[in-house]
Amino acid sequence: RKGRGPGRAATKGDGIIMAQGTSGPGAGNRLGGETSPYLLQHAGNPVDWLPWGPEAFAKARAEGKPILLSVGYAACHWCHVMAHESFEDGETAALMNSLFVNIKVDREERPDVDQIYQSALSLLGQQGGWPLTMFLTPGGEPFWGGTYFPPATRWGRPGFPQVLAGVAETFRKEPDKVTRNVTALKDALAKLALNRPGGDVDPAILDQVADRLLREVDPIHGGIGDAPKFPQPGIFELLWRGALRTGKAPFRTAVVGTLTHMCQGGIYDHLGGGFARYSVDREWLVPHFEKMLYDNAQLIDLLTLVWQETRNPLFEARIRETVGWVLREMVSERDAAIGGGFAATLDADSEGEEGDEAGPSGAGGD
Repeated sequence: RKGRGPGRAATKGDGIIMAQGTSGPGAGNRLGGETSPYLLQHAGNPVDWLPWGPEAFAKARAEGKPILLSVGYAACHWCHVMAHESFEDGETAALMNSLFVNIKVDREERPDVDQIYQSALSLLGQQGGWPLTMFLTPGGEPFWGGTYFPPATRWGRPGFPQVLAGVAETFRKEPDKVTRNVTALKDALAKLALNRPGGDVDPAILDQVADRLLREVDPIHGGIGDAPKFPQPGIFELLWRGALRTGKAPFRTAVVGTLTHMCQGGIYDHLGGGFARYSVDREWLVPHFEKMLYDNAQLIDLLTLVWQETRNPLFEARIRETVGWVLREMVSERDAAIGGGFAATLDADSEGEEGDEAGPSGAGGD
C-alpha cells in the first residue's frame, strides 16, 4: 500500500532559506550498526538518522528540536522513491538535520511503533501507509504527519522541503497549536488502547455490515472502489459468509465476480503464480509489482473457502499455483539451515526499477 492523502500541510515556511551544505554520506548517521536490512539501506544517507531508542529522544530534548519519524520497510516502492528523491538529496538532508532530530524505523522490526503512529495519523483524518512521516515532540508525542511527500509540490501534495520548514516554524512559533494537537491525539489514542469487554456479536449485525459493504463493490470489475484497487480479502470473506448464512445472491455474486476478475487479471502473475499487492487501475489490469506473503495467504484462504462451495476450476488452479509460488520463491535462503522460514515480501523494485525482476525479502530484507 503506498501512502496516500497527505492532507493539509503546514506551509508557513515556504520562503525559508535552506541550510547550506550537507553531511557526508553516513556522517553522524547511526544506522550502520543496525541489523535491519531496511535501516542499513539508509546508513549511507546524508540524513543524520538515529534508530528508535533513548539516545534519539535525549538528543531531541537536549537540542529542543521536534522529531521527524520516518517508518518504512525494505520492499516498499514508495519508501524507495522518497529515499531517492529526498533522503539522498544533500540540500533536503541538510534541512532535515538543521530543523529536526531524525529517526528511522523498520515497521517489520517494530510493528508496535508503527501501529501507534499509524493510528495517530488516522486520527488526524489522513489515510495511512508507508513511508509514514510523522512529526513528534522531543518526548515522542505526535502532533502532525503524512505519508509520502514529493520533493516539490505536485499531485496536490506539498513539497517535502516546504513541509519541513512549515512544521518546524509552527513548532517554534506556535507551541499552543502543537500542544492542542498533542493533547487531542494523546486522549484519542488512550481511548483506543482501552480494553472493553464485548458481548456476543449478533449475526444480524454482520448481515447489516455486509449489506452496507455491498454498496461499495464495483459491479462491473469487482473489488472495492476505483483505482488503485486492493484485494481486500477480509471484506469479501465477510460477504461470502453472509451469503452462506442468508442465501442472498448479491453477496455471492460480488465475491465470485471479484475473485474471477482478479484471477484472470493482471494483478495475478500468470507466469509465476501469486497476487500482487494491488492494481493501479480499476480493471485489475496493471499490478503494483510488490507481492506480500500475508496478502497471498489471505487470498489462498478466501479462494479455498469459496471453492469448497463452488468447485470453480479457475479458483482451484489459482490456489495450487499460488501455493506453488510461495513454496518455490518465498522461502528464505538465509533460513535454509533450519528448514527455511517464509520471506515477507517480494520487492516491487530491482536495480532501481519498479517491476523489474526481483527477489524475495525477509522481514525487512531484500
